[in-house]
Amino acid sequence: MTETFSDSLKRLRIELNRRGISRPDAVIVLGSGLGALTDELAGARIWDYGDIPGFPVPAVPGHAGRLAFGRLSGKTVLLLSGRFHIYEGHSSRTAAFPALVAAALGAPVLILTNAAGAVNPQWKPGGIMVFEDHIGFLCPNPLIGAPDFVDMSDVYSRGLRRKAFEAAAACGLDLKSGVYFFTTGPSYETPAEVRAAARLGADAVGMSTVPEAIAAASLGLQTAAFSCLTNMAAGITGGKLNHKEVTETAGRQKAVFIRFMKEFIERV
Repeated sequence: MTETFSDSLKRLRIELNRRGISRPDAVIVLGSGLGALTDELAGARIWDYGDIPGFPVPAVPGHAGRLAFGRLSGKTVLLLSGRFHIYEGHSSRTAAFPALVAAALGAPVLILTNAAGAVNPQWKPGGIMVFEDHIGFLCPNPLIGAPDFVDMSDVYSRGLRRKAFEAAAACGLDLKSGVYFFTTGPSYETPAEVRAAARLGADAVGMSTVPEAIAAASLGLQTAAFSCLTNMAAGITGGKLNHKEVTETAGRQKAVFIRFMKEFIERV
């Protein structure tokens, strides 16, 4: 897979290095409504995606489309505020773009965040889930076309998960651990689809992250992923779902999310 992506990696490295962005300790992708972490960076330098050749531009509310490079909890980090979804019409390869950015810069760690619906009926909106694994067979695989069969038995680093629980304990967060079920969107899942996901072992459901994680596995990155649980998935409470509610709920979680991420980054 690295050879298949080699031209893209080289171009990205050149463009980012020209802007003074060198090897960070971690690359962090900020999902819907979670861009407030950018305000916590020390010495931040910020660019719009549209000003960097080769960068797609997100078109979804809650995704600012900005790149920020600076210091957080004593570490050098690159934040991607906004990602690229298949439901926008992007290919799965484009949806995996943040993993290419991390690999192009030689970052050892990729941290993926998103807003998701809780499938586990024991959970409540407002929590955070660390990924144990994902169910992604509805995701067009970003590795299609490459003669590379990637092992997916440890997509999400066990070591990073341990550090996530250490960080959660330090800030008094009841961090959940579970399985994420991918759907393409943009329509929300039906109650029957949510019931099916639960029977397959899912704890949360959403429309992103899996393409990046698959590409990251192929590129040898250590990956951690987190969902801000902004709502209960369809059919669990009977309420209607809308994206405005998702981004508003994520925004209300920002203080908890920021504190947790700062504790986590300190341990990475």
